[in-house]
Amino acid sequence: MANTQAISGAMKQAALGAVVDGKTLKAALYLASATTNGTNTVYTSTGELSATGNYTAGGASVTNANSAGLTSTTAYWTPSAAISWSNLTSSGAFDAVMIYSTTDTNRNLGVFTFGSQSITAGTLTLNMPTNDASTGLIRFA
Repeated sequence: MANTQAISGAMKQAALGAVVDGKTLKAALYLASATTNGTNTVYTSTGELSATGNYTAGGASVTNANSAGLTSTTAYWTPSAAISWSNLTSSGAFDAVMIYSTTDTNRNLGVFTFGSQSITAGTLTLNMPTNDASTGLIRFA
């Protein structure tokens, strides 16, 4: 068998763990008309949903009881609970959530999109995928 070039799974897990393990995280919603994406290095209020009910600027706290995991050479992490807002009335259509670390000066971990929607006096729940190498919200394969 020949040698192959690769980043070790342990290094991927350590790098991901340095960003998520033990951090205080939040989730902010963004209007469908916004241009929020991976180029945003930190949380931004530009394009953030303005809503009434239980939504406040900056979003909701994210339950972060999972540590970065590793299966073979894939590191992964997923919030340990759904993110939810009740009695929400949105100011317009929205289709994205940014998860960011308040521990690390509001570092953007990622922007995740879903079908565009508007809500009037309803509950929005973002269910999380299984925390594993196949479906984890963040995966480094």
